[in-house]
Amino acid sequence: MNDIHPPRPDGPRPDDARPDSPAPRLHAEGLTVGYDDRDIISGLDIAVPDSAITTIIGPNGCGKSTLLRALARLLPPRAGTVYLDGEDINHMRPKVVARTLGLLPQNPVAPGGLTVADLVARGRHPHQRWYQQASAADEAAVARALEQTQTTDLADRPVDALSGGQRQRVWIALTLAQETDLLLLDEPTTYLDLAHSVEILDLVHELCKDHGKTVVMVLHDLNLAARYSDSLFVMRSGELVEHGSPSEVITADLLQRAFGLQSVVMADPVFGAPMIVPLGTRDPELMA
Repeated sequence: MNDIHPPRPDGPRPDDARPDSPAPRLHAEGLTVGYDDRDIISGLDIAVPDSAITTIIGPNGCGKSTLLRALARLLPPRAGTVYLDGEDINHMRPKVVARTLGLLPQNPVAPGGLTVADLVARGRHPHQRWYQQASAADEAAVARALEQTQTTDLADRPVDALSGGQRQRVWIALTLAQETDLLLLDEPTTYLDLAHSVEILDLVHELCKDHGKTVVMVLHDLNLAARYSDSLFVMRSGELVEHGSPSEVITADLLQRAFGLQSVVMADPVFGAPMIVPLGTRDPELMA
């Protein structure tokens, strides 16, 4: 999992599709969502490229997690529609959605005393009936998810006894055990140091490249987002500012407009992806 990967080729983009090509499996039209009496996102159109890694970036509070929750059917739209395989996701049965789309939310919480193995096994619920015992396929999926996230040795430990980084990897294992074609990951590297963050993103890369999974992530680390993504969606104040491949999107001008960040953007000497050198949020001449 620690092997150095060459830069990923730019993935498919919504605006590159031919007029007669089918719509992406997951997309939204005119999406408006919010909380209480406040709209966080209003009238947003977004199409997630199939079999590619898409990362949503933007400053804190811009609506990244809100968008992910709406795409996952956790936040009903006030207007507009989220489509999954051509159907309104909010009119589909929850179990049908859960067999196709998996979500790792921010700061998930496990019941007290639950072991790692028991938690990861919950990812198999969409594939089971209420009267069904765990099958050999379920057990194999759980074992595979633990191995992929390097948490096999934690299987018998209580989740609430783990470190923050260990817990995050276990929650990712639960999402993998669900064995869905689409993965929505809200800050999958939260609580992880750089080495473990790279391990998790290498795993995401592998799931997309080798198994054709469609991945949508929210990340704060812009350099990791540029390295591991086929496409980027840049948000600010609930709006889509820009989208495209990392090489198209990551520019000094975009970082100033979206983040208020003075920066220099250059090519990563190893992977070739855009690499950001932040200068600060003030005029660099005033900082000299």
